[in-house]
Amino acid sequence: MAKARPKTARTAYVCTLCGGEHPKWQGQCADCGAWNTLGEVALAPASRAGPRPAGWSGEDSAKVTPLSAVSADETARVSTGIGELDRVLGGGLVPGS
Repeated sequence: MAKARPKTARTAYVCTLCGGEHPKWQGQCADCGAWNTLGEVALAPASRAGPRPAGWSGEDSAKVTPLSAVSADETARVSTGIGELDRVLGGGLVPGS
């Protein structure tokens, strides 16, 4: 069984002159060019959920639809002139795609 990683505080280094934020300490601020102005700042731990996609409203926003309830309409396809590509695409390109 793998060992659990200990939780470590995340830190950033912020320039006292311009407020530029850097992931690691360096002698010079890359934003304003000032020397020895980076100070260590503790960051809040990141949430385990991760980033949310645009328009996400919650756990109940997705509704499951059975495959048998989905209608598959036949759409006229435009041939590419390349037989193997048309076969892979199900008969050609769909207009507007």
